[in-house]
Amino acid sequence: MAFIEYADGDAIPETDRVADDDNIIRVHGVHSRTIPLHYELYRELMYAKGPLTRVQRELIAVRVSALNDCHY
Repeated sequence: MAFIEYADGDAIPETDRVADDDNIIRVHGVHSRTIPLHYELYRELMYAKGPLTRVQRELIAVRVSALNDCHY
Protein backbone atom coordinates (compact mmCIF):
# COMPACT_ATOMS: atom_id res chain seq x y z
CA MET A 1 0.00 0.00 0.00
CA ALA A 2 1.31 3.45 -0.88
CA PHE A 3 2.02 6.01 1.79
CA ILE A 4 1.41 9.71 1.32
CA GLU A 5 2.40 12.12 4.06
CA TYR A 6 -0.42 14.13 5.59
CA ALA A 7 -0.26 17.88 5.33
CA ASP A 8 -0.07 19.76 8.59
CA GLY A 9 -3.32 21.67 9.07
CA ASP A 10 -1.47 24.98 9.30
CA ALA A 11 0.18 24.32 5.91
CA ILE A 12 -3.21 24.21 4.14
CA PRO A 13 -4.34 27.63 2.91
CA GLU A 14 -7.43 28.96 4.66
CA THR A 15 -9.36 29.07 1.36
CA ASP A 16 -8.86 25.31 0.85
CA ARG A 17 -9.85 24.15 4.34
CA VAL A 18 -13.09 22.29 5.05
CA ALA A 19 -15.02 21.44 8.21
CA ASP A 20 -13.27 18.07 8.50
CA ASP A 21 -9.70 17.33 9.53
CA ASP A 22 -9.67 13.57 8.92
CA ASN A 23 -6.42 12.16 7.62
CA ILE A 24 -8.04 11.24 4.30
CA ILE A 25 -8.74 14.95 3.78
CA ARG A 26 -5.26 16.00 4.95
CA VAL A 27 -3.64 13.71 2.37
CA HIS A 28 -4.92 16.13 -0.26
CA GLY A 29 -2.77 18.82 1.32
CA VAL A 30 -0.04 18.04 -1.21
CA HIS A 31 -2.37 19.76 -3.69
CA SER A 32 -4.69 21.64 -1.38
CA ARG A 33 -7.06 22.95 -4.06
CA THR A 34 -8.43 19.38 -4.28
CA ILE A 35 -9.52 19.34 -0.63
CA PRO A 36 -12.86 21.15 -1.10
CA LEU A 37 -13.54 19.11 -4.26
CA HIS A 38 -12.89 15.80 -2.48
CA TYR A 39 -14.98 16.87 0.49
CA GLU A 40 -17.90 17.90 -1.73
CA LEU A 41 -17.76 14.55 -3.56
CA TYR A 42 -17.61 12.66 -0.25
CA ARG A 43 -20.60 14.56 1.15
CA GLU A 44 -22.60 13.90 -2.03
CA LEU A 45 -21.78 10.18 -2.09
CA MET A 46 -22.34 9.55 1.60
CA TYR A 47 -25.17 11.91 2.53
CA ALA A 48 -27.26 12.72 -0.56
CA LYS A 49 -30.54 10.95 -1.13
CA GLY A 50 -30.08 7.70 -3.01
CA PRO A 51 -30.95 4.00 -3.15
CA LEU A 52 -28.60 3.03 -0.29
CA THR A 53 -28.96 4.00 3.34
CA ARG A 54 -26.16 5.83 5.14
CA VAL A 55 -25.35 2.63 7.06
CA GLN A 56 -25.12 0.60 3.84
CA ARG A 57 -22.76 3.18 2.35
CA GLU A 58 -20.53 3.08 5.42
CA LEU A 59 -20.50 -0.73 5.39
CA ILE A 60 -19.39 -0.71 1.76
CA ALA A 61 -16.66 1.81 2.54
CA VAL A 62 -15.39 -0.26 5.48
CA ARG A 63 -15.40 -3.47 3.44
CA VAL A 64 -13.52 -1.92 0.51
CA SER A 65 -10.97 -0.44 2.92
CA ALA A 66 -10.46 -3.85 4.51
CA LEU A 67 -10.08 -5.54 1.10
CA ASN A 68 -7.45 -2.94 0.19
CA ASP A 69 -5.66 -3.46 3.51
CA CYS A 70 -6.32 0.19 4.25
CA HIS A 71 -6.18 1.09 7.92
CA TYR A 72 -8.30 4.18 7.40
